[in-house]
Amino acid sequence: MATLSAITIYPIKSCGGIALEQAGIGPLGLALDRHWMVVDHEGQFLTQRSHPGMACIAPRFEGDEMVLSAPGMEKLRLAAGGEDGAAVQVQVWRSRLEALDQGERARRWFSDYLHADARLVRFSPAAERLSNQKWTGDYRAPTQFSDGYPLLVIGQASLDDLNARLAAKGAPALPMGRFRPNLVIDGLDAYEEDYVDTLTLGEGDGVIELKLVKPCARCPVPGIDQQTGLRDPQWPDEPLDTLATYRANPRVDGGLTFGQNAIVIGGVGGVIRVGQECAWELNF
Repeated sequence: MATLSAITIYPIKSCGGIALEQAGIGPLGLALDRHWMVVDHEGQFLTQRSHPGMACIAPRFEGDEMVLSAPGMEKLRLAAGGEDGAAVQVQVWRSRLEALDQGERARRWFSDYLHADARLVRFSPAAERLSNQKWTGDYRAPTQFSDGYPLLVIGQASLDDLNARLAAKGAPALPMGRFRPNLVIDGLDAYEEDYVDTLTLGEGDGVIELKLVKPCARCPVPGIDQQTGLRDPQWPDEPLDTLATYRANPRVDGGLTFGQNAIVIGGVGGVIRVGQECAWELNF
């Protein structure tokens, strides 16, 4: 039996996550996941790849406010429903779309913390950004400011296997948060998520069906400590060095894959819960 062991949203792309006990599933996946994004003066998205300190920006929801904290900064309180200003053009990978600027207070806060000209934007309700149909096939799968797909799913056993490989070379174990999944599944074999076609959660009228569509090729971000924004000076190239020994995937041009990108194909409007049983169908 497999169970859903963790749910995490990342309200601001590349910033800290929020662990949830339950969450509603909408057409965009988890409603507030990557709903905001930090951009430079040209509208180009910023991430931990260039600004690792973003890992230490911690969002929390308190009533009708989103409260942001970061080392050395006073807390920034913003309306959770958005502080929408002008519509601006932003770029996230190959997608060019309209977003809503979140105001001068947010601009000053992010610019001061990142030591760069940075603005916070919110995904516009008028915008549509679709996942790549090369991978989603006949499904039109909208997403917000994710790298490309609404959900990232990882099996706990996969991390356990990776950590055993790291331990064998004397490197420290990594927490799951390094890989920034939305959903963690306990009870699959190591890397079995690579072969899952559909994942079903819930029962009866509340069934939610996800389709795992694309292996997640990893960038250097999992090497950044999500609590400090720093790399381990003794192991700066982990876990990519270890993943390179066994996780190069020809389906994504040799990228080092860990986890599977997923889309919602059934049960929009339902709720997922930690501890919920999962059923799955394999794709071979």
